[in-house]
Amino acid sequence: MKNEHKHELFEQYPQLNELAKKATVLWENTNWMKNPETTLFTMAEVDDAEATLQRFSSYLKVAFPELLESDGLIESTIKEIPAMKSAIEQAYDVAIPGQLLLKCDHALPISGSIKARGGIYEVLKHAERLALASGRLKEVDDYAILATEEFQSFFQQYTIAVGSTGNLGLSIGIMGKKLGFNVVVHMSSDAKEWKKALLREKGATVIEYEADYSVAVEQGRQEAEQDPKCHFIDDENSKDLFAGYAVAAKRLKEQLERTNISVDEAHPLFVYLPCGVGGGPGGVAYGLKEIYGEHVHIFFAEPVASPCMTIGLMTGLHDAISVEDIGLDNRTEADGLAVGRASKFVGKVMETYISGCYTVSDEELFTSLGLAMESEGLFLEPSAHAGMYGAIRLLQQGQSYLEKNALVNHLPQATHLVWATGGSMVPPTMRAAYLAKAEEFN
Repeated sequence: MKNEHKHELFEQYPQLNELAKKATVLWENTNWMKNPETTLFTMAEVDDAEATLQRFSSYLKVAFPELLESDGLIESTIKEIPAMKSAIEQAYDVAIPGQLLLKCDHALPISGSIKARGGIYEVLKHAERLALASGRLKEVDDYAILATEEFQSFFQQYTIAVGSTGNLGLSIGIMGKKLGFNVVVHMSSDAKEWKKALLREKGATVIEYEADYSVAVEQGRQEAEQDPKCHFIDDENSKDLFAGYAVAAKRLKEQLERTNISVDEAHPLFVYLPCGVGGGPGGVAYGLKEIYGEHVHIFFAEPVASPCMTIGLMTGLHDAISVEDIGLDNRTEADGLAVGRASKFVGKVMETYISGCYTVSDEELFTSLGLAMESEGLFLEPSAHAGMYGAIRLLQQGQSYLEKNALVNHLPQATHLVWATGGSMVPPTMRAAYLAKAEEFN
């Protein structure tokens, strides 16, 4: 980006100056609409994803016995975290009106992160497409037959590739190898060693890059284009990934209803989603907004070194601006969020859907990590803790948003939902190292 253009942007969007200094900020999306619409995606695609996942439930029960109890459904619980609420209120001297809930995607079956939604769905969708086209499978069949040697041999002819900082690669590697595919995961320098090791243990090929996430994705995309039997799962542009994530919104609606939690004018729902390139939080946000309209308020959480979605939405430039363009280094302990350039597709959809974005420091991530373990016996990986600061940022810096949308009087009846995006697969040694680091800040 040329210096004169950069100077103009900083003048036009003063918060860029704060972001460039790695300040913890809340950016309010003034394009937010109570009932937005987009031409880029439809709820029909979400319904189709939900039906596809249902067809695969019999296969998933055979392939992953841990899904027997949920009847082949890959889903996580919601739970109230009152002790964590008290701990974070005390640490930051803020009283959070309403209740604080956790969406436990850190404990999702198979791959232990939110990526078990979109990533696994796209692998299943691709497998179904190939099997149907070959005549080996019909939609009316019991999909448990996909666990047979015949289908394993069939899928071995094909390759699935992906670029990832970690969790998406894990979900695709585990699911792809289980079906029989060859899997190639292009991993950026931010990816944790244990995630690479686990993928190799599952039989996936891991290609490592010294560069960041965007380079890993681009290289993966280019290599896949050379092989007609290779399907590239494009984290930056995939509608299948987006649809898989969006199914979570329909499931959450059922969970809230079952626990008698209302979402309406008098009972607003605030949702805080850690954000990397944007696919996971974008899909969830799209589904929730389509379901709840003006009564849900969604904020994306990003590291101070990697606020790619914030600057993309703020400037309207989306993938045409990177965090490096404003002088940031994209280096953070939150590996899943270490993305320098946001998805253009997701950014364009989110323009009128989300209420805003906020940033968190690595120090805050580890402070929260320690508080959650101490108060709730709850372990999440650092990136998942970005969601814990949503209510804090909103109450400290979002007064104008709350007043403008007549929310102040309804806050005592509000539900604050932190989307816990990953953590259950972190190995014991890494978990101990994270907790030791958290002790430095508590």
